[in-house]
Amino acid sequence: MAVHSVPPGKRKEIYKYEAPWTVYSMNWSIRPDKRFRLALGSFVEEYNNKVQIVSLDEESSEFTAKSTFDHPYPTTKIMWIPDSKGVFPDLMATSGDYLRVWRVGDSETRLECLLNNNKNSDFCAPLTSFDWNEVDPNLLGTSSIDTTCTIWGLETGQVLGRVNMVSGHVKTQLIAHDKEVYDIAFSRAGGGRDMFASVGADGSVRMFDLRHLEHSTIIYEDPSHVPLLRLAWNKQDPNYLATMAMDALEVIILDVRVPCTPVARLNNHRACVNGIGWAPHSSCHICTSGDDHQALIWDIQQMPRAIEDPILAYTAGGEINQIQWSSTQPDWISICYNNCMEILRV
Repeated sequence: MAVHSVPPGKRKEIYKYEAPWTVYSMNWSIRPDKRFRLALGSFVEEYNNKVQIVSLDEESSEFTAKSTFDHPYPTTKIMWIPDSKGVFPDLMATSGDYLRVWRVGDSETRLECLLNNNKNSDFCAPLTSFDWNEVDPNLLGTSSIDTTCTIWGLETGQVLGRVNMVSGHVKTQLIAHDKEVYDIAFSRAGGGRDMFASVGADGSVRMFDLRHLEHSTIIYEDPSHVPLLRLAWNKQDPNYLATMAMDALEVIILDVRVPCTPVARLNNHRACVNGIGWAPHSSCHICTSGDDHQALIWDIQQMPRAIEDPILAYTAGGEINQIQWSSTQPDWISICYNNCMEILRV
């Protein structure tokens, strides 16, 4: 007989999945008909890596692997197509040596297209990250160690047989930084299609507008030129973004209207920060995670007064290397550490 640790009708607060390898990248599916579905990417220090799609069986309260496929090198990022209405094909993208777009089926996942901007060279410049535009899901932007960002156009073309063929082309490529670019993110400002920001090894946050690529705006520079590794835009208020420096114990909140001066510093972690995720439904909540095993949720309403302490803290069983706040189910956050992925009800 099954032993229920949860009273009938009451949901658990934490669900856990153990993968067969160290989990690095992770992302929530956005389609309304696939509620508790996530993609996980392995971190194995060799050529052959894996991506696994898992979903929660709400009857048994267990995560199960729906499909697993091979991926060259670890994925630096995984994203599902930002399609909250379910009108596009069920697509997922990964970055690593190249940007790849995958079509997810019930039992297998198939490579739709490999987007390579370096046709005339035997070498590829690995991609550190990418972002998928929420307003126009035919736009993706990649960041690379070769100092550039590339904006890609995706076409879901003619229906052949019963399948839309997916292809992509370079819309624009620009030198974004003086050194490697580590992250890129589209902003919701000005219609949400044309503005994006990037961070990199030169320690700067730069903002670009696809309509005026001849110049960029430096929003922030680290005083010691320490590389900035991640950036994330506030989902509800496009004036705010968060970033973090390499090996830093704090997350910096910036206001684009007040360049170069952080409006807040979230510095309660006791080891380096690895992840940042803004609440999808609130402009004043953000989650940070790090090597101190902690996932912390902060309320930043008091800015520009100092934000002393988080409002919620969760201690995981290992160093948290990724945090994702579900955009379609805002009371769930996922974290991963070692070979484990957990979703937490907040």
